[in-house]
Amino acid sequence: MKLRIGFPKGSLQEQTFRLFKNAGFSIKLPERSYVPIIDDSELEGLVIRAQEIPRYVENGILDVGITGLDWVLEQEAKVVEVERLKYGKVGFKGVKWVVAVPYSSPINSLEDLRGKKIATELVNFTKKYLKKRGIEAIVEFSWGATEVKPPLLADAIVEVTETGSSLKAHNLRIVETVLESETVVIANRASWKDEWKKRKIENIVMLLRGALLAEEKVGLKMNVPKKKLEKVTKILPSLHTPTISNLYDKDWVAVEVIVDEKVVREIIPELKRAGAQGIVEYPLNKVIP
Repeated sequence: MKLRIGFPKGSLQEQTFRLFKNAGFSIKLPERSYVPIIDDSELEGLVIRAQEIPRYVENGILDVGITGLDWVLEQEAKVVEVERLKYGKVGFKGVKWVVAVPYSSPINSLEDLRGKKIATELVNFTKKYLKKRGIEAIVEFSWGATEVKPPLLADAIVEVTETGSSLKAHNLRIVETVLESETVVIANRASWKDEWKKRKIENIVMLLRGALLAEEKVGLKMNVPKKKLEKVTKILPSLHTPTISNLYDKDWVAVEVIVDEKVVREIIPELKRAGAQGIVEYPLNKVIP
């Protein structure tokens, strides 16, 4: 049995491969090839544009794919949404599709787009969004470099952004957000009904979810005198409760816990002052709740 999986080419590719590596899958893409080598004999992969993945998953060429929710909605793909994964090309968050115009533009609201020309890759979704708001406008497909089109080639654009820096660099301001999107795992409907394929997909998603959760967490372990244990444990946030083990010295215990990486620099000095010794911080590959 083989499971055919589609990986997104382009901005999401590097982050996706890294996430799979942390989940336990080694993926290598030979130069000038779109067929990755995966260290799992049950997986076959194909690296293609995220925009195309929903269509290939829907028609069964791929069993499962990693793409953007935006492209699933744009194509109205009839697929099974298995999981949403909060990551993008620059961090652990989704993206936004926004209406943007030049700073000097008189357009200040969506209603001001009536009769105007809009350039975007997200044509179908944009048309439906405007229709729901009762706004008639010309929506044209953009083949790329969309930020440079206003005001000469279009009055406004609908463009994807993570940080907004590219829009600002092109002297554009955001008028309204039309869609918030994130990375999504989708499956072919027939493949999802296949018991073996469904189980394989679920296993992969569980590991990916664990790897993603581990990105923002670290492990901490330390030795603590029993008489100071209560004081130390009050400082420790954790997924559940810390693991406490007896040491050879009956007056000491070992404490181990998983915490958010962003709080470590704040709590380590507190733990030291509370009596913890031999504090060790270590990275994690996966955290399965």
